[in-house]
Amino acid sequence: MSKSISPATYVRNLSPGVLRELADFLDPQEGWKRLAMDIRKASGEPRYTQFHIRRFEGVIQKGKSPTYELLYDWGTTNCTVQDLTDLLRRNEFLTAASIFPHEPTPSSNCPTLPMDELKKPQTSAESSKTEYGLPLSQSRTPEENEEETSGFSILSFNHLKKITKEFDDRPLSEGGSKIGEGGFGVVYQGYLNDEKVAVKKLTTMNDSSLQDLKDQFEQEIKTMAQCHHENIVKLLGFSNDGDRYCLVYTYMSNGSLLDRLACHNNTPPLSWSRRCNIVLGTAHGIEYLHKNNQVHRDIKSANILLDDNFIPKISDFGLTRATGHLARTMMTEKIVGTTAYMAPEALRGEVTIKSDIFSFGVVLLEIISGLAPFDEDRSPVLLLDIIEEIEEEEKTLEEYVDKKMKDAEFHAIEKMYCISNQCLNQMKNKRPNVNTVLHDLKNITSIHCAS
Repeated sequence: MSKSISPATYVRNLSPGVLRELADFLDPQEGWKRLAMDIRKASGEPRYTQFHIRRFEGVIQKGKSPTYELLYDWGTTNCTVQDLTDLLRRNEFLTAASIFPHEPTPSSNCPTLPMDELKKPQTSAESSKTEYGLPLSQSRTPEENEEETSGFSILSFNHLKKITKEFDDRPLSEGGSKIGEGGFGVVYQGYLNDEKVAVKKLTTMNDSSLQDLKDQFEQEIKTMAQCHHENIVKLLGFSNDGDRYCLVYTYMSNGSLLDRLACHNNTPPLSWSRRCNIVLGTAHGIEYLHKNNQVHRDIKSANILLDDNFIPKISDFGLTRATGHLARTMMTEKIVGTTAYMAPEALRGEVTIKSDIFSFGVVLLEIISGLAPFDEDRSPVLLLDIIEEIEEEEKTLEEYVDKKMKDAEFHAIEKMYCISNQCLNQMKNKRPNVNTVLHDLKNITSIHCAS
């Protein structure tokens, strides 16, 4: 490190070499996200929103460092190396902080863990510790593994390759097999014992590793073995030949809620009555998960699938974590989820059922407006920011109501908007629990929607 660096040095004046050294610590573990969510304006408000986090994430695809981009932006505020080291220490990145000179300042009593310890390979019993020192999940015995996979068909990769036309990446409309894709895989249509099924082939994307893929695969099977509900998608089988992982589900003929709201493939608009029944069913699914101490961590319209009768089924359980107790908040080093739906605490690495409630609040806004959760060509870019526009009377709720609905009653929409607003409270303890949300939604649907 250059001796010219002092605690008073401006962050904007740090050399590219020093910034790269810091990025080497923070990029692999997405530690930059924790720093971003902890940086405050002079007023005490967070400097960075979900939109900013999404923008920083976008530079990864361009081969750039999100840590470098964050510090370049923050550096324009005249922050100093002292501010940076305080931030690093406060977020338990001691080894990263040690590359800078530091003048001790009054600190919190929070325990710290050096970055080099965080980088050590962890056993399943050591990883994802809770705030009480308890692990999110314990390592499983062979007997437990067998029990968790019982009831599912174990299929060969080659067989799934055959029934999906060699995983034909052309869309169905062009004679291929591809239904869609997400953060950890591509979904194909196939036939298994004359039954139409959806085959999800897991693939590494962006900065994910093969271990991430394996973890998601195992977590999905474990959760699916434990959770059975009308509003949760059904896992039929899987394949794990070598490093190739596939999951086979019941086919959902009406696709995702995201696609139906966007009228993808020229499908007809969803009526208000149908939308009410979809959100009610989704809330029932979330209630079931929370009652069984499961946090989904990626509730979004793309993960709400619709069957022949438009009954919603929550899908994609690769990020789900068991809480052990509904009131417990846990911490994880790996920040996961979809930024446009993520609660502030989720962006800091907290795992809590209240984050699912926040995400569901965004889904309710999608139901009301028919708008995508994120659109760079729209203002505001993040759908959840329309609440601020409405509160500040820049726009009215009526202006945001999806005009494609012909049967909507504005009084019912106002009530659903109020529920959404409560779910999207920045303070997790002020959000309602899922039972309250379900009760309020039932009041709307019983009056205004078809049973």
